[in-house]
Amino acid sequence: MTVLVVGGAGYIGSHVCKALSEHSFVPVVLDNLLNGHPWAVKWGPLVEGDILDDKVLDTIFTQYKPKSVIHLASFIDVREAEENPQKYHQNNVEGTRHLLEAMARHGTTQLVFSSTAAVYGHPEKTPITEEMAGHPINAYGKTKWLAEQLISDYHQIKSVCLRYFNAAGADAAAGIGEAHNPETHLIPVAIAAALEQKPIKIFGSDHPTPDGTPIRDFVHVSDLANAHVLALKWLMNGGTKIAINLGTGKGYSVKELIDASEKLVGPLARQITPRNPCDPPILVADITLAKKLLGWTPQKSDLDTIISSALHWHNATRSVISLV
Repeated sequence: MTVLVVGGAGYIGSHVCKALSEHSFVPVVLDNLLNGHPWAVKWGPLVEGDILDDKVLDTIFTQYKPKSVIHLASFIDVREAEENPQKYHQNNVEGTRHLLEAMARHGTTQLVFSSTAAVYGHPEKTPITEEMAGHPINAYGKTKWLAEQLISDYHQIKSVCLRYFNAAGADAAAGIGEAHNPETHLIPVAIAAALEQKPIKIFGSDHPTPDGTPIRDFVHVSDLANAHVLALKWLMNGGTKIAINLGTGKGYSVKELIDASEKLVGPLARQITPRNPCDPPILVADITLAKKLLGWTPQKSDLDTIISSALHWHNATRSVISLV
Protein backbone atom coordinates (compact mmCIF):
# COMPACT_ATOMS: atom_id res chain seq x y z
CA MET A 1 0.00 0.00 0.00
CA THR A 2 1.27 3.44 -0.92
CA VAL A 3 1.71 6.01 1.85
CA LEU A 4 2.48 9.68 1.21
CA VAL A 5 5.17 10.82 3.64
CA VAL A 6 5.32 14.61 3.68
CA GLY A 7 8.72 15.64 5.01
CA GLY A 8 10.09 12.15 4.44
CA ALA A 9 13.60 13.37 3.57
CA GLY A 10 14.14 14.72 7.07
CA TYR A 11 15.54 13.18 10.24
CA ILE A 12 12.42 11.50 11.61
CA GLY A 13 10.79 11.16 8.19
CA SER A 14 13.61 9.04 6.78
CA HIS A 15 13.39 6.66 9.72
CA VAL A 16 9.61 6.48 9.26
CA CYS A 17 10.09 5.55 5.60
CA LYS A 18 12.45 2.74 6.57
CA ALA A 19 9.93 1.41 9.09
CA LEU A 20 7.13 1.59 6.52
CA SER A 21 9.20 -0.35 4.01
CA GLU A 22 9.91 -3.04 6.58
CA HIS A 23 6.14 -3.49 6.94
CA SER A 24 5.53 -3.76 3.17
CA PHE A 25 4.30 -0.19 2.66
CA VAL A 26 5.65 1.93 -0.21
CA PRO A 27 6.54 5.43 1.03
CA VAL A 28 6.22 8.24 -1.51
CA VAL A 29 8.14 11.24 -0.17
CA LEU A 30 7.15 14.86 -0.72
CA ASP A 31 9.84 17.23 0.54
CA ASN A 32 10.99 20.73 -0.38
CA LEU A 33 14.53 19.80 0.77
CA LEU A 34 14.97 22.97 2.82
CA ASN A 35 15.80 20.78 5.81
CA GLY A 36 15.63 17.33 4.22
CA HIS A 37 18.25 15.50 2.15
CA PRO A 38 17.90 13.49 -1.07
CA TRP A 39 20.35 10.89 0.25
CA ALA A 40 17.92 10.11 3.10
CA VAL A 41 15.23 8.92 0.66
CA LYS A 42 16.00 5.24 0.11
CA TRP A 43 12.73 3.29 0.26
CA GLY A 44 10.50 4.92 -2.36
CA PRO A 45 10.23 7.79 -4.84
CA LEU A 46 11.03 11.40 -3.97
CA VAL A 47 8.92 14.29 -5.25
CA GLU A 48 10.64 17.61 -4.66
CA GLY A 49 7.99 20.20 -3.90
CA ASP A 50 6.28 22.22 -1.21
CA ILE A 51 3.26 21.34 0.90
CA LEU A 52 1.85 24.80 0.11
CA ASP A 53 1.79 24.02 -3.62
CA ASP A 54 -1.66 22.65 -4.46
CA LYS A 55 -0.60 21.62 -7.97
CA VAL A 56 2.18 19.44 -6.59
CA LEU A 57 -0.18 17.89 -4.06
CA ASP A 58 -2.82 17.15 -6.70
CA THR A 59 -0.22 15.61 -8.99
CA ILE A 60 1.01 13.27 -6.25
CA PHE A 61 -2.48 12.18 -5.22
CA THR A 62 -3.45 11.60 -8.86
CA GLN A 63 -0.29 9.74 -9.83
CA TYR A 64 0.39 7.63 -6.73
CA LYS A 65 -3.13 7.38 -5.21
CA PRO A 66 -1.93 7.08 -1.59
CA LYS A 67 -4.48 5.60 0.79
CA SER A 68 -2.81 7.21 3.81
CA VAL A 69 -0.64 10.21 4.67
CA ILE A 70 2.05 10.70 7.29
CA HIS A 71 2.67 14.43 7.78
CA LEU A 72 6.07 15.42 9.18
CA ALA A 73 6.77 18.60 7.21
CA SER A 74 7.51 21.25 9.80
CA PHE A 75 9.90 23.94 10.91
CA ILE A 76 11.03 22.93 14.39
CA ASP A 77 13.56 25.43 15.79
CA VAL A 78 11.89 26.81 18.94
CA ARG A 79 14.12 29.86 19.16
CA GLU A 80 13.77 30.75 15.49
CA ALA A 81 10.00 30.43 15.84
CA GLU A 82 10.03 33.13 18.52
CA GLU A 83 11.93 35.43 16.17
CA ASN A 84 9.87 34.67 13.07
CA PRO A 85 6.43 33.31 14.06
CA GLN A 86 4.89 34.21 10.69
CA LYS A 87 7.26 31.83 8.92
CA TYR A 88 6.22 29.03 11.28
CA HIS A 89 2.49 29.73 10.94
CA GLN A 90 2.75 29.74 7.17
CA ASN A 91 4.58 26.43 6.98
CA ASN A 92 3.27 24.49 9.97
CA VAL A 93 -0.35 25.64 10.03
CA GLU A 94 -1.14 26.77 6.49
CA GLY A 95 0.85 23.87 5.08
CA THR A 96 -1.29 21.47 7.11
CA ARG A 97 -4.46 23.14 5.82
CA HIS A 98 -3.31 22.74 2.19
CA LEU A 99 -2.56 19.07 2.81
CA LEU A 100 -5.94 18.45 4.46
CA GLU A 101 -7.72 20.14 1.56
CA ALA A 102 -5.84 17.96 -0.92
CA MET A 103 -6.71 14.84 1.06
CA ALA A 104 -10.36 15.87 1.05
CA ARG A 105 -10.32 16.52 -2.72
CA HIS A 106 -8.86 13.08 -3.43
CA GLY A 107 -10.77 11.04 -0.87
CA THR A 108 -7.77 10.08 1.28
CA THR A 109 -9.04 9.64 4.83
CA GLN A 110 -6.15 8.41 7.01
CA LEU A 111 -3.57 10.78 8.52
CA VAL A 112 -0.75 10.36 11.02
CA PHE A 113 0.47 13.76 12.16
CA SER A 114 3.82 14.66 13.69
CA SER A 115 3.00 16.80 16.74
CA THR A 116 4.97 17.67 19.85
CA ALA A 117 5.02 17.78 23.64
CA ALA A 118 5.37 21.55 23.23
CA VAL A 119 1.57 21.71 22.93
CA TYR A 120 1.39 21.20 26.71
CA GLY A 121 3.39 24.31 27.61
CA HIS A 122 4.04 24.27 31.36
CA PRO A 123 2.22 21.05 32.29
CA GLU A 124 0.20 20.99 35.48
CA LYS A 125 1.90 17.76 36.53
CA THR A 126 4.25 15.06 35.28
CA PRO A 127 4.25 12.57 33.74
CA ILE A 128 2.04 14.27 31.16
CA THR A 129 -1.14 12.54 29.97
CA GLU A 130 -2.98 13.28 26.74
CA GLU A 131 -6.03 14.56 28.65
CA MET A 132 -4.10 17.58 29.91
CA ALA A 133 -5.19 20.76 28.19
CA GLY A 134 -3.02 22.23 25.48
CA HIS A 135 -1.46 25.51 26.61
CA PRO A 136 1.60 26.05 24.37
CA ILE A 137 3.90 28.83 25.58
CA ASN A 138 6.10 29.23 22.51
CA ALA A 139 5.37 29.98 18.87
CA TYR A 140 6.46 26.54 17.67
CA GLY A 141 4.15 24.75 20.10
CA LYS A 142 1.29 27.07 19.12
CA THR A 143 1.64 26.15 15.45
CA LYS A 144 1.48 22.46 16.26
CA TRP A 145 -1.53 22.96 18.54
CA LEU A 146 -3.31 24.96 15.83
CA ALA A 147 -2.52 22.24 13.28
CA GLU A 148 -4.02 19.64 15.62
CA GLN A 149 -7.19 21.73 15.90
CA LEU A 150 -7.39 22.02 12.10
CA ILE A 151 -7.08 18.26 11.75
CA SER A 152 -9.87 17.71 14.27
CA ASP A 153 -12.19 19.93 12.20
CA TYR A 154 -11.90 17.68 9.12
CA HIS A 155 -14.41 15.11 10.32
CA GLN A 156 -14.02 12.86 7.28
CA ILE A 157 -10.31 12.38 8.00
CA LYS A 158 -9.34 9.84 10.62
CA SER A 159 -6.17 10.88 12.40
CA VAL A 160 -3.54 10.11 15.00
CA CYS A 161 -1.60 13.10 16.33
CA LEU A 162 1.66 11.76 17.73
CA ARG A 163 3.06 14.11 20.35
CA TYR A 164 6.81 13.51 20.35
CA PHE A 165 8.93 14.25 23.34
CA ASN A 166 12.68 14.42 22.50
CA ALA A 167 13.66 12.41 19.43
CA ALA A 168 17.28 11.29 19.50
CA GLY A 169 19.70 8.68 18.17
CA ALA A 170 20.11 7.33 14.65
CA ASP A 171 19.89 4.25 12.46
CA ALA A 172 23.45 4.66 11.26
CA ALA A 173 23.48 1.19 9.69
CA ALA A 174 20.81 2.42 7.27
CA GLY A 175 22.81 5.57 6.50
CA ILE A 176 20.34 7.94 8.12
CA GLY A 177 20.61 10.20 11.15
CA GLU A 178 20.49 13.81 12.33
CA ALA A 179 21.88 16.33 9.87
CA HIS A 180 20.27 19.64 10.76
CA ASN A 181 21.98 22.89 9.81
CA PRO A 182 22.43 24.47 12.23
CA GLU A 183 22.10 21.62 14.69
CA THR A 184 20.17 22.49 17.86
CA HIS A 185 19.44 19.06 19.36
CA LEU A 186 21.40 18.33 22.49
CA ILE A 187 23.03 14.96 21.74
CA PRO A 188 24.59 15.75 18.33
CA VAL A 189 25.65 19.14 19.65
CA ALA A 190 27.32 17.42 22.61
CA ILE A 191 29.12 14.99 20.30
CA ALA A 192 30.36 17.78 18.05
CA ALA A 193 31.42 19.91 21.03
CA ALA A 194 33.51 17.07 22.45
CA LEU A 195 35.16 16.18 19.15
CA GLU A 196 35.86 19.82 18.28
CA GLN A 197 36.87 20.68 21.87
CA LYS A 198 34.34 23.49 22.16
CA PRO A 199 32.11 24.25 25.12
CA ILE A 200 28.50 23.14 25.10
CA LYS A 201 25.87 25.69 26.07
CA ILE A 202 23.46 24.91 28.89
CA PHE A 203 20.45 27.20 28.77
CA GLY A 204 19.88 27.90 32.44
CA SER A 205 21.09 26.18 35.61
CA ASP A 206 18.37 27.67 37.81
CA HIS A 207 15.35 25.63 36.72
CA PRO A 208 13.23 24.15 39.55
CA THR A 209 14.78 20.70 39.09
CA PRO A 210 17.22 18.71 41.28
CA ASP A 211 20.35 19.90 39.42
CA GLY A 212 18.93 23.14 38.02
CA THR A 213 18.89 22.01 34.37
CA PRO A 214 15.76 21.08 32.39
CA ILE A 215 14.51 17.48 32.47
CA ARG A 216 13.47 15.88 29.20
CA ASP A 217 12.18 12.51 27.98
CA PHE A 218 14.46 11.16 25.23
CA VAL A 219 13.12 8.53 22.80
CA HIS A 220 15.08 6.79 20.05
CA VAL A 221 14.07 7.88 16.57
CA SER A 222 13.67 4.26 15.44
CA ASP A 223 11.18 3.68 18.24
CA LEU A 224 9.31 6.79 17.10
CA ALA A 225 9.30 5.52 13.52
CA ASN A 226 7.77 2.21 14.52
CA ALA A 227 5.01 4.05 16.38
CA HIS A 228 3.99 5.72 13.10
CA VAL A 229 3.49 2.34 11.47
CA LEU A 230 1.43 1.13 14.43
CA ALA A 231 -0.64 4.32 14.35
CA LEU A 232 -1.30 3.83 10.64
CA LYS A 233 -2.40 0.25 11.24
CA TRP A 234 -4.69 1.45 14.06
CA LEU A 235 -6.42 3.76 11.59
CA MET A 236 -6.65 1.00 8.98
CA ASN A 237 -8.33 -1.21 11.56
CA GLY A 238 -11.09 1.30 12.27
CA GLY A 239 -9.48 3.92 14.51
CA THR A 240 -10.95 7.41 14.34
CA LYS A 241 -9.26 10.44 15.95
CA ILE A 242 -6.83 10.54 18.85
CA ALA A 243 -3.67 12.19 20.19
CA ILE A 244 -0.94 9.97 21.66
CA ASN A 245 2.26 10.75 23.56
CA LEU A 246 5.52 9.20 22.38
CA GLY A 247 8.27 9.16 24.99
CA THR A 248 9.65 6.68 27.48
CA GLY A 249 8.10 7.80 30.77
CA LYS A 250 11.56 8.54 32.17
CA GLY A 251 13.24 11.92 32.28
CA TYR A 252 16.91 12.91 32.28
CA SER A 253 18.27 16.36 33.02
CA VAL A 254 20.47 18.17 30.54
CA LYS A 255 23.36 17.74 32.96
CA GLU A 256 22.72 13.99 33.24
CA LEU A 257 22.66 13.68 29.47
CA ILE A 258 25.91 15.60 29.08
CA ASP A 259 27.51 13.46 31.80
CA ALA A 260 26.37 10.30 29.97
CA SER A 261 27.70 11.66 26.67
CA GLU A 262 31.12 12.34 28.23
CA LYS A 263 31.55 8.63 28.95
CA LEU A 264 31.44 7.93 25.21
CA VAL A 265 32.82 11.07 23.57
CA GLY A 266 35.22 12.51 26.11
CA PRO A 267 35.34 15.65 28.28
CA LEU A 268 32.83 18.41 27.67
CA ALA A 269 33.32 21.98 28.82
CA ARG A 270 30.05 23.60 29.87
CA GLN A 271 28.97 27.17 29.30
CA ILE A 272 25.97 28.32 31.31
CA THR A 273 23.78 30.85 29.52
CA PRO A 274 20.47 32.47 30.58
CA ARG A 275 17.51 30.16 30.37
CA ASN A 276 14.75 30.65 27.86
CA PRO A 277 11.48 31.55 29.64
CA CYS A 278 9.68 29.43 27.04
CA ASP A 279 11.50 26.28 28.19
CA PRO A 280 9.39 24.23 30.64
CA PRO A 281 11.52 22.80 33.46
CA ILE A 282 10.19 19.24 33.09
CA LEU A 283 8.65 17.38 30.15
CA VAL A 284 8.13 13.65 30.74
CA ALA A 285 5.51 11.55 28.97
CA ASP A 286 2.90 9.17 30.30
CA ILE A 287 2.90 6.54 27.54
CA THR A 288 0.11 4.35 28.90
CA LEU A 289 -2.14 5.15 25.94
CA ALA A 290 0.52 4.31 23.35
CA LYS A 291 1.10 0.96 25.04
CA LYS A 292 -2.60 0.18 25.33
CA LEU A 293 -3.88 1.43 21.99
CA LEU A 294 -0.93 0.81 19.67
CA GLY A 295 0.86 -1.97 21.52
CA TRP A 296 3.95 0.24 21.39
CA THR A 297 6.85 0.06 23.83
CA PRO A 298 10.25 1.72 23.23
CA GLN A 299 12.94 -0.86 22.52
CA LYS A 300 16.06 1.25 21.87
CA SER A 301 15.54 4.29 24.08
CA ASP A 302 18.03 3.74 26.90
CA LEU A 303 20.58 6.55 27.02
CA ASP A 304 23.58 4.39 26.11
CA THR A 305 21.91 3.11 22.93
CA ILE A 306 20.68 6.57 21.95
CA ILE A 307 24.06 8.26 22.44
CA SER A 308 26.15 5.44 20.95
CA SER A 309 23.92 5.26 17.85
CA ALA A 310 24.21 9.04 17.38
CA LEU A 311 27.99 8.81 17.79
CA HIS A 312 28.18 5.97 15.26
CA TRP A 313 26.20 8.08 12.78
CA HIS A 314 28.43 11.09 13.40
CA ASN A 315 31.61 9.09 12.90
CA ALA A 316 30.30 7.20 9.89
CA THR A 317 29.27 10.32 8.03
CA ARG A 318 31.82 12.76 9.43
CA SER A 319 28.93 15.24 9.70
CA VAL A 320 29.88 18.87 10.18
CA ILE A 321 27.48 20.18 12.82
CA SER A 322 27.26 23.92 13.39
CA LEU A 323 27.49 24.91 17.04
CA VAL A 324 25.50 28.13 16.58
